[in-house]
Amino acid sequence: MKNIKRNSGIAMLASIAIVAFNSCSSDTTSQPDDPKVYKANVTKVLEYAPAFGQFVNTLPPYEEGDTVESMRIKAEKALQNNAVITLGGFGGYVVFGFDHTIANIPGKRDVRILGNAFANNAEPGVILVAYDANKNGIPDEEEWFEIAGSEHEKGSVQSGYEIVYYRPAKALDDSQEEIEQYIQWEDNLGNKGWKKKNSFHHQSYYPQWVTSDVLRFKGTLLPANATKVNETESGWKLQPFAWGYADNYPNKHEGSTIDIDWAVDKNGNKANLPGIDFIKVYTGLNQEAGWLGETSTEVGGAIDLHLDE
Repeated sequence: MKNIKRNSGIAMLASIAIVAFNSCSSDTTSQPDDPKVYKANVTKVLEYAPAFGQFVNTLPPYEEGDTVESMRIKAEKALQNNAVITLGGFGGYVVFGFDHTIANIPGKRDVRILGNAFANNAEPGVILVAYDANKNGIPDEEEWFEIAGSEHEKGSVQSGYEIVYYRPAKALDDSQEEIEQYIQWEDNLGNKGWKKKNSFHHQSYYPQWVTSDVLRFKGTLLPANATKVNETESGWKLQPFAWGYADNYPNKHEGSTIDIDWAVDKNGNKANLPGIDFIKVYTGLNQEAGWLGETSTEVGGAIDLHLDE
């Protein structure tokens, strides 16, 4: 009887061990050193602050009573589902993160940033990345580094560019006609003027959940990419830059991906980040292209290419 009990006890321990092993094996298929299975795409939006724009208040949709927080949540839900949100004109931005650190794998591109670019219609956005070195769950100011793309490498960008937009003095949202002098603006280079409203989008182009009558943005200004290819009204082309920007190439194109090794500090030195936890994208152009209106970067999420494999 003692032998029978002893043998049954051994069999029970063996069964427990097999169950435990199988459980651990299934949990660690994609992450050998961590039982947690991570998501390849965006899981959270920390900030959403668009500038003026013809898609502002529609992507995502504003409803009366919405606040900065409720619009952040709408942007978060959109990016979690790879739906497009607009950033408006120059400086408008979104900050988002993931449920894990995206590894910087040498010799490989690490992240794909989704937008709605297509042939001859690129609306490039500047990209910043942050590694949560102190593990406090937020991107601290000193943790941000800029992705230096092709135009950075050429020296054709304007650092420290600042712009101010003013809320329209009159409610002209129901007009069916174009309004040439709609939103007033000025920058720190001495330029100023008006952003016009087109006949295609009738809602307010100023973010309606913002209580301030002034929008201020600062960043790196990219060179204009709009060219008139013929004399027709529709003859505009928004050419993509070679590499390193958001909403610059179609989503399946390699040009929509970035290498974390392209990140640099304020002096242009390589950041040498082990990985990233957060991404900030803002519209990098201050231009209009005829009937196309202002150039506004759109973002539809981001994908960790290593997990996606």
